[in-house]
Amino acid sequence: MWQGRYIAAKTQGRWEYVTRTRGIGAAVILAVEDGHVLLVEQYRVPLGRACLELPAGLIGDEDAAERDPLVVARRELEEETGWTAAHLELVGVFASSPGMVGETFTLVKATGLSKISDGGGVSGEEITVHRVPLDGIAAFVAARRDEGMAMDVKLLALLGPGLLG
Repeated sequence: MWQGRYIAAKTQGRWEYVTRTRGIGAAVILAVEDGHVLLVEQYRVPLGRACLELPAGLIGDEDAAERDPLVVARRELEEETGWTAAHLELVGVFASSPGMVGETFTLVKATGLSKISDGGGVSGEEITVHRVPLDGIAAFVAARRDEGMAMDVKLLALLGPGLLG
């Protein structure tokens, strides 16, 4: 139907969906250390407001040869949060919204964290970094939601046990 630089709208029969072009995926970083997790907030145009998220970045969006999710995860963690990790572990590949979007992401767990800069992303991203205690994550998310902030679905991974108990 339509294709831009990063996404394509497609149809298959009556089904309409969106995919990333050129096989681009994403690396999403679960950065946990000392009972805390690193989260980022940034304005998201499709939502029209700020969104609370795990740090993340596209794989191969600027350099098609860059295909290693661990390399992307390390770079994006440092750029967005100002923290680096001594250890990166592949958790797996997940579909973000499989009924509408063909995008997948590779979840990477980052540990052995050290602060190396202020973070905030590259020029124009205006990312705010939050280091949140895991035992206070539900209250933190609720407070941000009450302020009108959107929540990335991947935050459910941090809220899971509290939802069931």
